[in-house]
Amino acid sequence: MEFIIVTGVSGSGKSSAANVLEDIGYFCIDNMPPQLIPKFAELCGDNTNISKVAIVVDIRGGELFLQFWENVLEMRNAGMNVKILFIYADKDVIRRRYKETRRKHPLYDISGGDLDKAIDEEFEILMPIREKSDYCIDSTFTTTAKFKENMLKMFLGNVSDSMMISCMSFGYKYGIPDEADLVFDVRFLPNPFYVAELKHKTGEDEDVRDYVMGSELSEKFRDKLFDMLEFLVPQYIAEGKSQLVIAFGCTGGRHRSVTFAELTNKFLADKGYNVHSMHRDSQK
Repeated sequence: MEFIIVTGVSGSGKSSAANVLEDIGYFCIDNMPPQLIPKFAELCGDNTNISKVAIVVDIRGGELFLQFWENVLEMRNAGMNVKILFIYADKDVIRRRYKETRRKHPLYDISGGDLDKAIDEEFEILMPIREKSDYCIDSTFTTTAKFKENMLKMFLGNVSDSMMISCMSFGYKYGIPDEADLVFDVRFLPNPFYVAELKHKTGEDEDVRDYVMGSELSEKFRDKLFDMLEFLVPQYIAEGKSQLVIAFGCTGGRHRSVTFAELTNKFLADKGYNVHSMHRDSQK
């Protein structure tokens, strides 16, 4: 049975993640106390009609949530295949979302009605969980449609399969993505931004890719990069890593970074890896 526990920061998109998982066949439950999850998992295991389960667990559980990892370990020690999906966003974005929706933060009352303090306290509680999670999604710069697209790419396959690899592009002017495991700065490569007919296109367009790769420097970097990844990826899989995010950054995140994210995605896909590409800033 595939068992996913969705957790993360309030206002980051956990409900949206559960909706996507439900749409692709997962049996979903929202806001279950962590202590009930092991028993619920046992019940699901006895039901042959349920093969994929997703449960949203978060700070709404109050003090019960503090035993989250104890319950996860109990399930794993019992031989259950449990994966943790952690969703988060920048504090300023979370603050803005709460002000726009006028919803009440789960820690609002115990924080004395101070939204900033409530958000800070939740981050302090949750960040250790994020470090141990199998999958992480940052919704800071992600539209609703893009969030759904990324979820579908990540979970339409079997989460029990080999490590999920995400080839991401980003713009340094918008910040380095927190979830990146490997970051490559490709700002030293030829820049299509200064070519009038290419400026408003992206690295997903063939003529942009041809321009970026039209130098000996680009080809040499590609060959060395692919050689390194061919060595590294099997080591991460052997370690038991569930998700690997390879990020490529250029100035605006539209041309050079997208080109290399796409090239790397194809290279790894041809090698048989479970891989998809994401372009965080290409439409900005």
